[in-house]
Amino acid sequence: MDLVEEKVIIVEGTTDKRKIKTVIKEPVEIICTNGTIGLTKIDELVDELLGRDVYILVDADDSGEKLRKLFKQEFPEAKHLYIDRMYKEVATAPYWHLCSVLLSANLDVHSKYVEKDEK
Repeated sequence: MDLVEEKVIIVEGTTDKRKIKTVIKEPVEIICTNGTIGLTKIDELVDELLGRDVYILVDADDSGEKLRKLFKQEFPEAKHLYIDRMYKEVATAPYWHLCSVLLSANLDVHSKYVEKDEK
């Protein structure tokens, strides 16, 4: 029997996924859209993720906003997490900023990444 994670974070790319995997402390499934995603794929995701806590964490740029808009229409139950526009991309946002975004959604993170003076 497969153990299905209750929480799912949808990101754009594999570098975003790797960064989140580094800081997140609890079991969470991370799904990559690889930048673009069609309505058919979103519909499949919606069916697949029904009843789970879904978080959308995409880049603060045009393609990220288009993706977010699509998810808001097709998957209104999803919770949207936002990185600060000055960092533009999830992958380039500092670990401490990513942690504060995840913590604000009650997602558990490794405390060593919370401090601003990380490397």
